[in-house]
Amino acid sequence: MNPKYKVSTDGVRYRDLNGNGVMDPFEDPRLSPQERTADLLKRLTLEEKAGLLFQTVIEVGPNGTILERPGKISKSPTSTVVIDKRINHFNVHHLKSAHDAATWNNAMQELAERTPHGIPITISTDPRHSFTENSGVAFTAGPFSQWPDALGLAAIDDPETIRDFARRAAEEYRAVGIRAALHPQVDLATEPRWARQLQTFGADPERVASYVRAYLQGFQGDRLGRDSVACVTKHFPGGGPQKDGEDAHFPYGREQVYADGAFELHLRPFLAAIEAGTAGIMPYYGMPVGLVVDGEPIEEVGFGYNRQILTGLLRERLHYDGVILTDWELVNDNIVGNQVLPARAWGVEDLDAHERMLKILGAGADQFGGEECTELLLDLLGDGLVAESRIDESARRVLLVKFQLGLFDNPYVDVENAQRIAGAPEHRRAGLKTQAASVTVVENRGHLLPLPPALKLYTEGMHPDVVAKYGSIVDDPQLADVAIVRIAAPFQPRDDLFLESYFHQGSLDFSPGLIYRLRQLARFTRLHVDITLDRPAIATSLAEVVSAMTVSFGVSDEALMMALSAQVAPRGNLPVEMPRSMDAVRASHESVGGSANPLYPLGHGLRIGDRTPPLLSSSRSS
Repeated sequence: MNPKYKVSTDGVRYRDLNGNGVMDPFEDPRLSPQERTADLLKRLTLEEKAGLLFQTVIEVGPNGTILERPGKISKSPTSTVVIDKRINHFNVHHLKSAHDAATWNNAMQELAERTPHGIPITISTDPRHSFTENSGVAFTAGPFSQWPDALGLAAIDDPETIRDFARRAAEEYRAVGIRAALHPQVDLATEPRWARQLQTFGADPERVASYVRAYLQGFQGDRLGRDSVACVTKHFPGGGPQKDGEDAHFPYGREQVYADGAFELHLRPFLAAIEAGTAGIMPYYGMPVGLVVDGEPIEEVGFGYNRQILTGLLRERLHYDGVILTDWELVNDNIVGNQVLPARAWGVEDLDAHERMLKILGAGADQFGGEECTELLLDLLGDGLVAESRIDESARRVLLVKFQLGLFDNPYVDVENAQRIAGAPEHRRAGLKTQAASVTVVENRGHLLPLPPALKLYTEGMHPDVVAKYGSIVDDPQLADVAIVRIAAPFQPRDDLFLESYFHQGSLDFSPGLIYRLRQLARFTRLHVDITLDRPAIATSLAEVVSAMTVSFGVSDEALMMALSAQVAPRGNLPVEMPRSMDAVRASHESVGGSANPLYPLGHGLRIGDRTPPLLSSSRSS
C-alpha cells in the first residue's frame, strides 16, 4: 500500500496530512526533522499534544484487521484510542503472521490519516526473536527468525554476532511496520534469583557496554533515520539489584538495594547506550532504598517518579535529550479477567491517579507506558497544574523521532515483501547457527563431547525425531550409549497476580526427586544434561554425576544436537555465574555480581570440536 501524494507548486511530492491543499513546512520532505517538528508542534491542539504522551497496547484483529472492541489486554476499540484520544504510539503483542502484521500496520496508518494532522502511528514491540513467551517481557519468534535470548547472545561474547542479529531483526521489524523496539534490556544480572535475566546481556559491565553499542548500531544504524528501528534502552538506572531477587512488577519486589559503589557499576551500560545514540530510555519500576548519589540521599520512590534520577542524573548530568518512556502502568491498576496487577506506584501508593501523573511529569518522563488515560492529563492542564510548555517539551522529543524515522513521508509497508523478509531462510539459518554456538559446555568428563555418530541414545525433554538424526533411539536407558536429558531451570510457581505465573522466581534449587532420578539414570549409562537457563540454577548435585553438562539460553533441540555433535562448535562462556548453593546466594549482595566459591564462575566455558570458524572476539574458556 502506498501513501497518497500531492505535488507542490514548486514540484515537490508531499503528503497533505492536514488536508488544506498546501505543503506546510511539517509536510515538506526537504526540511530537517527538527524544522518539521517545530512547525507541527505549534499547530497542534492540546488534545493532540496530550495523545503524543501515551503509549499503550492495541491488539491485532483477525487477518490483520483493526480490532474494534476491547481485547484481552487492550482496553478500548482501536478507533476510539486513535481518533478520539489522539494516541499514535502502540505496543503490539501477538502477531500471527507477517501478512497480518503488515496488513494491520497499513490499516492503522490509514486510520491515523483521519486525525487533524495525520500524525502517523509508531508501532513498538518487546523482544520477539527468541524463545520467551511472556506478555510482560517478550514473545516467541512466531513468523520471525529465531535466535538465542539475549543472555545466549552474550554467551557467544562477540559484539559482531550481536550486531548481525540486530541488523537482521531490524530488517524483519521494518518489513512489517514495527519501527520502535522496547529493547535492549541492559540491566546487570548481578542477582541470581531475579526473574528477568534472560533478556539481559549478563553481569559483566564492560561486556554489556560493548554489546549494547553493537545492538544499537544494528537496529538504529550510525544515526536515527529512515532505515532505523528506534530503540528504547531499559531499565534506567539498572533494574538488576532487586532485593531478595523479587521482581518489581509485583508489590513484594518493589525495593532495589545497592552496596557501596555499586550504583555507578549498574549505570555503566546506560552510558554506552547514550553514547551510541539510543532513541529512548525506560526507567524501571523499582524504588531505591538507602541510595545516596553524589552525597545526596535519593527519594525512595519508583524510578519513573524520581526527579533526582530522571532529571538530575539522566537529563542534567548525562545530558540525555531523547525520549524517556515509563515502564507500563505506573498510573492505573491493570485488571485482566479475574486477576489484577496493581499500578507500580512504588513509594507513592497513596497518591491518586492525577497525583501520580503529575509526579511522573515532574520527574521528567515524556511518555506514559501502558496507559491511555489522556483525560487525566487534560484535567491537569485545565486545572493549571501542568503548563502547556511542559507538554510541548515532551511532545517535541516524541515527534522528532517520528520525523527522523521518515514516518510522516511514508509509514506504509509492502505486505508481499513483508512475507518474504520476515523469517527469510537466510535469517533462520543464521539464527539456528547462532543458537548452536551459544550452547555453553560446563562439564565434559572423559571427553564425552562431541558425540560421535551412530550411538544408541536415550532421551528425555527433547523431540525424539530430532535426536534420531544423530543416532538410534532406545527406550531403555540401560541399552543406551548416552542419555541426553533437557531440563528447565528451577523456580517456585506463583499465580495470584496477573502475569505472575510467567515470572520464574524463588529458590534456584532443583527438586530432590529430579536430582534422585537423574542420579539413578547416571548409574545405567553416560549422562548428558542440558539445563535451559532463564536464570542461574544450583547444579552442584548434578555436576557430581553427569558425564557432560551444558547450559543453554534459548536453543532449539535441533541447535543443541548440532552443538553436541560439533556440527557447529559450542562456544558459550557463562554471562552469569552458577552459584554453588542457595546459602552462597543469600550471603551475597544483590547489586554485586559474584558469590563465594561459585560452581561455575562468570566466563566459564569448555571448548569441544572446533570444526567451524570462531565466532568469538575473545575467549574466556576454562
